[in-house]
Amino acid sequence: MNRFIAKTTFLLLFFAPAIADAGTIMKTAGKAFAPPAFASFCSREPQLCRTNGGQKAVVLRSDKASELQQVNSAVNARIKERSDRANVGRDDDWRVPTTYGDCEDFAILKKRELLKRGWPASALLLTVARYHGDGHTVLTVRTSEGDLVLDNLTNSVRDWSRTPYDYFARQSQSNGSRWERIAGAQQI
Repeated sequence: MNRFIAKTTFLLLFFAPAIADAGTIMKTAGKAFAPPAFASFCSREPQLCRTNGGQKAVVLRSDKASELQQVNSAVNARIKERSDRANVGRDDDWRVPTTYGDCEDFAILKKRELLKRGWPASALLLTVARYHGDGHTVLTVRTSEGDLVLDNLTNSVRDWSRTPYDYFARQSQSNGSRWERIAGAQQI
């Protein structure tokens, strides 16, 4: 029993800073256009575009927080950043990366890894933003502690409103082929 308490305490202390400041959810405000390469990606990988599953938010227990952190860090370490132009000869190409990829490829692989671990597709939403004037894609995970972001630019899993991005759209939870505009933050 003492080992269990010690292990749980260690995990909470180790992973708590990585998932700090949780507590807001994205408010949406109507339809948005999907990124141009999204449709062709979905025709090749329909299971990674779905947002079905019914569960709108995952209860974020310590084991689930640990799993998010592990997936984010493992994918960030395994895939090397490289533009679509350099990787496949096109400006925008969404795919599951094997060695190289850009931001949306990282987000897609993280979604696939979490789906394999039993996370509901309805809580795993591809999300687009602007960062220093450029487009950027992350994976938003809907949790009981707010909407958390898994990002290729950091190993930290953070509340979406505590990131440096200007979010503008994400997949709809009710229909993964539709996208919704981001209107702002709402406390949970």
